[in-house]
This record gives sequence, C-alpha cells and structure tokens, in this order.
Amino acid sequence: MTKKSTWNRLVHTPLFMPVVCLIAVLLINLIQTPTFFKVSINNGVLYGYIIDIINRGSELVILAVGMTLVTAASGGQDISVGAIMAVAAAICCQLLSGGKVSTNTLAMPIVLAALIGILVAGLCGAFNGLLVAKFKIQPMVATLILFTAGRGIAQLVTKGQITYVRVPSYKVLGAYIGKCPVPTPVFVAILTVIVMQLILKKTALGLYIESVGINGSASRLVGLNSTFLKFISYVICGLLAGIAGIVASSRIYSADANNIGLNMEMDAILAVALGGNNLGGGKFNMMGSIIGAYTIQALTTSLYAMNVSADQLPVYKAIVVVVIVVIQSPVFRKKIAGHTKRKAVA
Repeated sequence: MTKKSTWNRLVHTPLFMPVVCLIAVLLINLIQTPTFFKVSINNGVLYGYIIDIINRGSELVILAVGMTLVTAASGGQDISVGAIMAVAAAICCQLLSGGKVSTNTLAMPIVLAALIGILVAGLCGAFNGLLVAKFKIQPMVATLILFTAGRGIAQLVTKGQITYVRVPSYKVLGAYIGKCPVPTPVFVAILTVIVMQLILKKTALGLYIESVGINGSASRLVGLNSTFLKFISYVICGLLAGIAGIVASSRIYSADANNIGLNMEMDAILAVALGGNNLGGGKFNMMGSIIGAYTIQALTTSLYAMNVSADQLPVYKAIVVVVIVVIQSPVFRKKIAGHTKRKAVA
C-alpha cells in the first residue's frame, strides 16, 4: 500500500476532520497563550486551560451524546435540553432543601433527589418524543414548547428563587471526590459515554436508530417500530440532559433556573455538526460528537483566555464555527479533492 493511498484513506475516515478542527483550535490557543498546555497541581487538584476544557466540557459531552441519538433517529434536533437541565436541577435542589430557599442540611438523600430530577427530565424527553414520534410534529417545533416553557416550570418549582443547597456532599458531583485531583464531572462524562457506547454496541439499538433515520418507511417494512425508536431516543436525550443538569447544579450548589443550561442546546447541536454527523438523520458517529463538544468548549475557553467579554463571545464563536462547518462540508471537500486531482494531472 502506497503512502498516497494510506493518506487518502486517513483523510476519508469519519473522525479525520473533527480531530483536525480540534487540533487547529488548540494550536491557535498555543500561539496566543504559550502556557495553554501547562498543567499544574495546586492544593492537591489539577489546574490549567486543558483541565478547564475537559472539566467544563463534561456537561456538553453528555448533552452531545443525547443530541446525536435524537438527530440520527428523527432527522431533527432537541432544542429544549438546556431548559430540561434547569428543570432537573430545580427538582433536585427543591427536594434536598425541603422547599427552603437555602439550606445547610439535607431533607432527602442526594441520590434519591438526583434520581427523581433525572426521571422528571426523562418525562420531559418522553413528552418531546410523543410529539415527534406519535404526532409527527417537526422536532424543532415540538421541542420549542419545552424550550420556551421549561425554565418557567423550573421557576414554578423553585417559586422564582435561586435554591441553594450549601452542603459539602452535594458539591462533590460538580467539584472533587476527596483528594482526587481530577474534577468529578470528568468521571461523570466518561461513565456516561461508556454506558451509552455499551448499550449501542452490545444491543442493536444503535443500528435500529440509524435504520429509522435513514428510511423510516423501509424500517417498518422489516419489522422495526420506528415510532418507538424515535420516542426512546428522545427519552434518552431527556435523561442525559437531566444528568447534565444535576452536574451543573452541583457546580454552583444551587438551582438557578435562568442560567443553568442556558444556550447549551445550541452548543450541543454544533457539537453534533462539528463531529461530522448528518443533521438530517441516519448514520451517526458518537465519538465525532464528543470531539465536537470539546472543540466547542476549547473555543469558548480560548476566547475567554483572550479576554473576550461574555457579550461578545457568541459573535467570535459563530465566526469560527461557520469556518469549521464550511471546511467540513461535502461540497468544500469535493472541491479541494478536485483541485488536488487537477494539480496531480498537470
């Protein structure tokens, strides 16, 4: 096998462009900030820009996994995941505080309250799935309901207040376990990815979701229940949004209905797109979405490192994302391939 054919095979692998985009963002950071890759240990925990990217990107990775399944199954996106995060956090904190605005003692075991919050998030996902799968409503329109009303529901649960749970054990999920130097959210993200990969690889669920996304009518003819598969993908997406919401709440040991998960649905959709997945449904690449999530987080972290204000951040992020998406587009890649062939012939 020649070097040229090996290179061509490498270029056409699904993960090539997502990895290149991530490396490009990291290299730009290195140029701008020479200490970008420096990792140190202070007070027994890891510090550094890279650690911050991996840590802060944990919730986005969890959301991107669920968004990938929804996109593959229904050919649409769930824009309510940020609001569902807020609902899960509100339920969990309200149960832990016993209805108080602030508490230093737990009214319920953390595991039980977190599970209830995640289950409620799963019900939100089931609501979205029912509208999309059963009533055939376009996913963006169906999930717009909870995108609009979700934070209002969270505000109703918390009575319009920010509910604080000032208990050290509740902060563990968003901070550190004992003397472990690695942030806990990193472990939550890794565990989520492993569990989902096992489910998708060890069962036929992943293949079924791809089949339904490629051609729902043909899938029904071979005995697949396309309605149920779309429904279950939204339920899983809701559950994962609930997990991300609990982690986000633990970081700030409170339920802030206005800010938890704010705009994260857009980042999750971008992560799926940057991962090389077809937003029209069908075949998906979970690892590509995960790389896409870290690319988005690396971009956000680097812009903050360049002293870009939070108000200006979306503008710069949008410009970079447009460039990356264009580079990854099939049309652009075909043009580059055609140009390369013409040079080779000449």
